[in-house]
Amino acid sequence: MMDSQRYPRLSRIAVPADLRQFPETELPAIADELRAYLIEQVSQSGGHFGAGLGVIELTVALHHVFETPVDRLVWDVGHQCYPHKILTGRAETIHTVKQKDGVAPFPKRDESEYDTFGVGHSSTSISAALGMAIALQSQGDPRKVVAVIGDGAMTAGMAFEALNHAGGMDPEPDLLVILNDNRMSISENVGGLTKMLGRLSGSRTLNAIREGGKKLFGDKRKPAARFMRRWEEHWKGMFVPSTLFEEMGFHYTGPIDGHDVPALVATLNTLKGLKGPQLLHVITTKGKGYERAEGDQIEYHAVGPFDPSVGIVKKAGPAKPTYTQVFGDWLCDMAAADPKLLGITPAMREGSGLVRFSKEYPARYFDVAIAEQHAVTLAAGMAVEGAKPVVAIYSSFLQRGYDQLIHDVALQDLDVLFAVDRGGVVGPDGATHAGSFDLSFLRCIPNMVVMAPADENECRQMLSTGFHYAGPAAVRYPRGSGPGVAVQPALDTLPIGKAELRQRGGRLALLAFGALVPAAEKVGRELGLTVVNMRFVKPLDRALLLELAKTHEGFVTLEDNVVMGGAGSAVAELLAAEAITLPVQHLGLPDAYQEHASREQLLAEAGLDADGIRAALLKRWPVLAGDPPRAVTA
Repeated sequence: MMDSQRYPRLSRIAVPADLRQFPETELPAIADELRAYLIEQVSQSGGHFGAGLGVIELTVALHHVFETPVDRLVWDVGHQCYPHKILTGRAETIHTVKQKDGVAPFPKRDESEYDTFGVGHSSTSISAALGMAIALQSQGDPRKVVAVIGDGAMTAGMAFEALNHAGGMDPEPDLLVILNDNRMSISENVGGLTKMLGRLSGSRTLNAIREGGKKLFGDKRKPAARFMRRWEEHWKGMFVPSTLFEEMGFHYTGPIDGHDVPALVATLNTLKGLKGPQLLHVITTKGKGYERAEGDQIEYHAVGPFDPSVGIVKKAGPAKPTYTQVFGDWLCDMAAADPKLLGITPAMREGSGLVRFSKEYPARYFDVAIAEQHAVTLAAGMAVEGAKPVVAIYSSFLQRGYDQLIHDVALQDLDVLFAVDRGGVVGPDGATHAGSFDLSFLRCIPNMVVMAPADENECRQMLSTGFHYAGPAAVRYPRGSGPGVAVQPALDTLPIGKAELRQRGGRLALLAFGALVPAAEKVGRELGLTVVNMRFVKPLDRALLLELAKTHEGFVTLEDNVVMGGAGSAVAELLAAEAITLPVQHLGLPDAYQEHASREQLLAEAGLDADGIRAALLKRWPVLAGDPPRAVTA
């Protein structure tokens, strides 16, 4: 239970209707309690941190002014939604965030009626909110619709597509877009829009004039002070992008201090009564109220458990490098060997392992902001002119650039390497971040070479293989560490389409792809079965598969990808094409979205750990329960 002594106001708020019973004068104190509670809870559980601290006052003001959940509040990305969840009935369970059966890390419609639109990736809020506004307006429903989008999310094309649509509609939709401008996404924002949004907050001249005016004119209610504010509004047009949004059809208000609760409430009350598309620009600080998070906004974007009085304590590096680290080191080594290499990331420098590359090769490093589609076609253009682009991208983010992958890269058979991180089961971030589908959607594209490494060293070899392959290639690797195989410094390649026979046994051949090879080896040794590290999803090792089909009673395919259309389907298709009748058992992820839990829990839930694989084999092939023949390491 929440401590009512420490949180005398917050403990009385179970839902936003309770918040609205407090007088406006109490709201700053409620915001202070909410910030303290968020720090206390996330420091115990871990989770997204800095973004939530930055929207405390805005969240309080929104739920106080608007009649949520009747009025519709749409959060973009969701990193900043923890304060919203605390105020909407989940205060007592927020410590379970990201844990199995706990609170979801992002807005989730079936978790709460206050989560009006599910989200995990960015830049969807304006489109969704506009759709809601149109539907409500067509039904004569007067409910209000508000979208909250960060300046990082505003860098994606989809946000501008929605703005363009909303601003040009007749009749005009009643929609409020709040631009939460903190100049950060996960790391620093990049691009022209970021520079434009920073003109006011970064202008020493204007800030000096403003502060000097406050001191000179004193009480803001005096005529001279009111004149100063009006004069400031006139000059803002020289520094801020009000013209951009006005020209797109939105009435622009701001920028205002996103941590000034009275100003937020007054402004929101005014905008609540206005018709047509409105845009409110608020300036906030990511990590606000926790000094360490304000000082290191990247480090405190998402955290594990920590002591708030001490902050995050750097731990010794893991004994095993993560796949992301293997990629980052390979990228720098290959860049040293080949000056044609160019590195691209859609706003995921830290997550995709490009920090070192960005420092050592700044002229060859391209952060395109949250613009996955642009990242893919940018790489295509680079390849046309003889460069060798490497696109570092999460599996779930590559889905957003799928059209460009097909039409701009593969159709033209362009020389682009995709380093696909977070493939397969990802874990605590939940269904929105799962890399469950990439083998299915990659293998169906002509001209693609698709690889899945079984260990860290093989990941490095595959990256070199894909880099030297003259055409589109993808290396898909999981989150976290591998089995602990030493990574060799050489930039060796593998023969395209050749699998590796790990051990030769009897009865069944376990055909394992990527991260499931170690579990397959364990079960194969126990049951005396043949185990193959398939390595290539496309092209398959046809010769080896045809040989094994003659000497085994059946195949078992294993992948941390959905079974439908995945690597196992490719094996079945090959057998069918060769008119080979052979029992095939497909083990992979289910035809369902897996919710947030640890990677190990989700693999076990899907029956893809060693125990689950063994149980599935014995159920399908009971004869294996007898004394197994001795397997021989190949």
